[in-house]
Amino acid sequence: MTTETINVPDIGGSEDVEVIEVCVAVGDTIAKEDSLVVLESDKASMEVPAPKAGKVTALKLKVGDKVSQGSAILELEVEGESAAKTDAGEKSQAPADKQADKKSSPETKTETTASKEAETKAAGAKEKPGKAASGTTERRTISVPDIGGEEPVDVIEICVSEGQEIAEGDSLIVLESDKASMEVPSPAAGKVLSLLIKVGGKATEGTPIIELEVRADKAAEPDSADDARSAPASPAPQSAVPAPVALPPRSPSLEAPVTTDEVYAGPAVRKLAREFGIDLARVPGHGPRGRILKEDVHQYVRDLVEKRGASVTAGAGILPVPEVDFAAFGEIDVQPMSKLHRLTATNMHRSWLNVPHVTQFDEVDISELEDFRQAMKQEAEARKVKLTPLPFLLKACAAALKANPKLNASLHADGEQVVFKRYVHIGIAVDTPAGLVVPVLRDVDKKGLFELAEETQLLAQKAKDRKLRPDDMQGGCFTISSLGGIGGQGFTPIVNTPEVAILGVSRLSVKPHWDGKQFVPRKMLPLALSYDHRAVNGVDGGRFLTDVGALLTDVRRLLL
Repeated sequence: MTTETINVPDIGGSEDVEVIEVCVAVGDTIAKEDSLVVLESDKASMEVPAPKAGKVTALKLKVGDKVSQGSAILELEVEGESAAKTDAGEKSQAPADKQADKKSSPETKTETTASKEAETKAAGAKEKPGKAASGTTERRTISVPDIGGEEPVDVIEICVSEGQEIAEGDSLIVLESDKASMEVPSPAAGKVLSLLIKVGGKATEGTPIIELEVRADKAAEPDSADDARSAPASPAPQSAVPAPVALPPRSPSLEAPVTTDEVYAGPAVRKLAREFGIDLARVPGHGPRGRILKEDVHQYVRDLVEKRGASVTAGAGILPVPEVDFAAFGEIDVQPMSKLHRLTATNMHRSWLNVPHVTQFDEVDISELEDFRQAMKQEAEARKVKLTPLPFLLKACAAALKANPKLNASLHADGEQVVFKRYVHIGIAVDTPAGLVVPVLRDVDKKGLFELAEETQLLAQKAKDRKLRPDDMQGGCFTISSLGGIGGQGFTPIVNTPEVAILGVSRLSVKPHWDGKQFVPRKMLPLALSYDHRAVNGVDGGRFLTDVGALLTDVRRLLL
């Protein structure tokens, strides 16, 4: 027995091709033509077959390594007699055995091989267009490059159409042999004038594919450059894909992953799917025989984004709520959500999933504030405004935001910076027949109570009349959501991202309060502060809520 080193054969001039699979292990006994490794470049993949039978004694590479022609794959222990016969056979091979000669001796070329290459170059030279004046076009026939053998292979897909503009490297056709498939890329950019091949036909090296109209300023290059392009660097290696499998249509889902080895797709599509992080087993294929195209991957990504964006019942890997046939239990009335309702639901769902919420609760004694507000009713009416508790809440929050800048901020999109705002714009949640909206009052810290009362009335009316402009609802630093007119003792408001905090206000109630001597009735206002715990700590939230409470308890503090 003798030990031989098996090397990477001619792979079309590609350099530093990645090893994506090792098909054998030390100690395996393999037959001639068994796959040893699978290599993958940017355009295609190929299986490297064993040139001889024998026993694997050592592996010289691993998954993830980069290899080129001549790189060692493994050491193979072969029978001495078989090796001698193989060597003798290689030296005496006729042209009909050219493909076997390539596989068994990748590092040498027989005279027949060299002769064949000379003929190929001569044929290519005949097809080369002459130099043309700048700005003109020329007609070029694009043919099948070296596909690693002389046996005709099937044309299973035409990737272009007449009149189409294509770029250099775009796939023209897909060929398939018994073991693999390959995409044939275009060697130049241009316009497809005519198709010279059809699906179901047979093709070998030199078979015309298309007539291409190429601009002279791109095509007129030195002959040496043309020779370089027609050298073995241009052919794409054979793609290692399983036999075609017809796939039923599938819709985007969040089920457990399925291996992409079970799907029918070319190397370029597989590379695109890896870049997107997409499991190809979930992508419906619309090419011939259910083959997955690049367009299928793009459409799958769009569908997935739209489905996750529109759904308010699933996200972040959470399984969707199962569909229920409510009509089975009685009469129902199905009505579509308004666009505004759908948008609000989506935004709230996104905020709840992305923001780690913390909510702190407190009760504030606003007895003196209410006495003052009642005393100012006549003056407010003279100004034709309604003085509600909301302007007081706005002024108190504005002052507390200036004193606690961590709540008057937003997290930067990069997640590594905090944007502190030197302005104080506060949004107020308004319920309308179409859904919830949040108009924004600007520079709250610079306005008086009557001015704020007038502005809140105006914005609330515009919201109910659906006359708010987009800029009326942008730029908020903080939001107040009040359920005071409805009821309830407390609730947990959801942060209106990209803001980092929101104040929920519930219904005022009169409660007994111990003043040190006796219980006295006091008007207590429940408050709930929700905040983004990534930007606001508990101490910061506590200070803010304490400051708001102190300002509401004694409105004279707003003058300080």
